[in-house]
Amino acid sequence: MPAISASAPAKGILFGEHAVVYGYPAIAVPVHQVSARAVVTPWIKGASGKIHIDAPQVGVDADLERLSQNDPLGAAVRGALNALGIQQPPAFKLRITSTIPLAAGLGSGAAVSVAIVRAVSAFLGSPSSDEQVSALAFEVEKLHHGTPSGIDNTVVTYGEPVYFVKDEAIQTFQVNKPFTLLIADTGIPSPTRIAVGDVRAGFQQEPERYKKIFEDIGDIAEKARKTIETGSNEALGELMDQNHSLLEKLGVSSPELDKLVSAAKQAGAKGAKLSGAGRGGNMIALAEEKQAEVKVALLAAGAKGVIQTVVQ
Repeated sequence: MPAISASAPAKGILFGEHAVVYGYPAIAVPVHQVSARAVVTPWIKGASGKIHIDAPQVGVDADLERLSQNDPLGAAVRGALNALGIQQPPAFKLRITSTIPLAAGLGSGAAVSVAIVRAVSAFLGSPSSDEQVSALAFEVEKLHHGTPSGIDNTVVTYGEPVYFVKDEAIQTFQVNKPFTLLIADTGIPSPTRIAVGDVRAGFQQEPERYKKIFEDIGDIAEKARKTIETGSNEALGELMDQNHSLLEKLGVSSPELDKLVSAAKQAGAKGAKLSGAGRGGNMIALAEEKQAEVKVALLAAGAKGVIQTVVQ
């Protein structure tokens, strides 16, 4: 058997963070500038059924049988095998690498899971469909995030802009006019599970207040989709600003994120907001005419790195 490889892009949430968990719409886009990669090679001297996983960036170098049931890498491999009904696969080695920053709100975990499922299923002669890949990656997402919305695995699997509503059919849509985003990393890990849990606790304590915020975030996502589909990109910036303000009310921003948002705006960005669970991770800025100036300002304000991507 030849070696088989598969990759998957990062993702950025444009609109709808946190509200998406409660059934409101969100918009996410693939970020192809960074990606996760999985390579499966035959283990010639390995006994039948033996699988070795090597993921240097997260310190994993072990046989599958030694990884716990809650290990995300092991769960992705086991999920792929179970979906194919294979209990005793030919021995193979799996190496996983990624250029996606960890715990930064860019869907690193989902991208790794998608790459693993695709590579393993293809190696075993039965490539999984996108629908199967997304469903398996979603199960692994539960280990990462507790109560995920499903948006990460969806946009990473399909590699297209996605309008996502939990438990509804996937909707991809067309970008009428490409636009440029700068994604700036605070360098602080984003505690997704904690942030989502805190928002849930707040919702349980003040359901009416939180429901209103969720509704407003959902309305912004709906407007943003129409704006993107019609090419009215000049309106996107204001919607981003409004979304960030609502996320601040949910308590999921941070001084570091707010500082980057302010720096981007002052340097000429049309709009800026946190992206992902918040409390760290990344923010995004709409930088059409002043990309260089905004990038310099973000780095000066403390960003540990800036990724430029075109949504198209």
